[in-house]
Amino acid sequence: MSNQAVITRQGEGDALRILGTQTRFLCTAAQTGNQWSLMEVTLPKGSGAPPHAHPWGEAYYVVSGEVGFLVGGERHLMRAGDFLYAPADTEHAFEGQSDTPARVIIFDAPAHAETFFREVDAHVRNMPADLDKMLAIGERHQVRFSPPG
Repeated sequence: MSNQAVITRQGEGDALRILGTQTRFLCTAAQTGNQWSLMEVTLPKGSGAPPHAHPWGEAYYVVSGEVGFLVGGERHLMRAGDFLYAPADTEHAFEGQSDTPARVIIFDAPAHAETFFREVDAHVRNMPADLDKMLAIGERHQVRFSPPG
């Protein structure tokens, strides 16, 4: 773990475009010795992550707006101030539900999401046309997408 304090101010950090969302890393894997990372995600209505699972846990705190979650086969509508934890290998998905974009803080431990998100940002432009690219990137980064339905 780094012995350096981390300060990320409003508007700082790389802004990545992932499946219609804007993802900004507040604390990167490199800054924590890959132990964890923290990101802020802005979710316009209808955007988000399809059902998937991976071998690291993720925690979600809804800062503003409403977000629909699917976790372990159960649906939840989460609002500002709500918290959700998805343990490693648990199928989960999320999607912005409010008319104004929702903001969510996501914590992942150990840190794995960042390399996946950076590669998706660089190579996936149009869904569903880039679906094969997305699946291949997921496979390289241990993200298992669930089949539709």
